[in-house]
Formats: sequence, structure tokens, C-alpha cells
Amino acid sequence: MEPREAVLVVLRGAEEPLHWTVIQDRALREGLIDPFQVPDVRAAVLRALHELRKAGAATSPATGVWALMPPA
Repeated sequence: MEPREAVLVVLRGAEEPLHWTVIQDRALREGLIDPFQVPDVRAAVLRALHELRKAGAATSPATGVWALMPPA
């Protein structure tokens, strides 16, 4: 699974905004991101989160904390 999809899966399953380190940890623990295929998991997760924000799909209500945008 690509890091962007993994981040989306984790955020969709969350009941509250999550710190990016929690998102990364859950994606790794759930096997959504393979650290052998994604050499720099940290950078990939952060890049995915910033791409989702640019696309209007995610927001950062506090430093390092991320959530999906509510449906319109």
C-alpha cells in the first residue's frame, strides 16, 4: 500500500485528530506500510499528510496533529 493510502486508512479509523507519529506507528503496526519497501517511512508519512492538506482532504488543527476534513 502506498503511504498516502495508508495514512488515509489510519485517519479514517481514528475518532479524533492524531499526531503524525501515532499515524506512522499505526500504519506500521497494522502492516499498511512496509518499511522494507518504503525506506524513509517518516518522510513518506509527512509528505503524504502535506499532500492531503494541499488537496483539501486533511487539516492540521495543531502542530504535528492531523485529521481528515469533514465531508461537505
